[in-house]
Amino acid sequence: MSVFEKWLKGIEERNADALIDLLHEDFEFVRHQSGVSLNKAQMSEMMRQMVSNKLVVPKAQRCLYENSEVLVDHSVMNFPDGTTEAILRCSLLKDGKIIKSETGATLISE
Repeated sequence: MSVFEKWLKGIEERNADALIDLLHEDFEFVRHQSGVSLNKAQMSEMMRQMVSNKLVVPKAQRCLYENSEVLVDHSVMNFPDGTTEAILRCSLLKDGKIIKSETGATLISE
């Protein structure tokens, strides 16, 4: 099963542990809103909050490209504040896990 397939299954099942397990110990996430980086522990906390919040609704998820070094995917997300964003994520992979992710997002409704 590819990293994207595992990620999608974790999202669909709202399984934070499965998602966190896909993150490399040296994981770094660069936030598109601010450019601030989060480490694995910080991202894990954010993921737990997101999957437990029924107002966070990921949809239209698709893999644009994946090999052993990179994963590029696109999704649309509804957020608790009523906004919807189209999100493009580029993730670097190492040892079958995500070591770095950076996103770009476009607000598509308020």
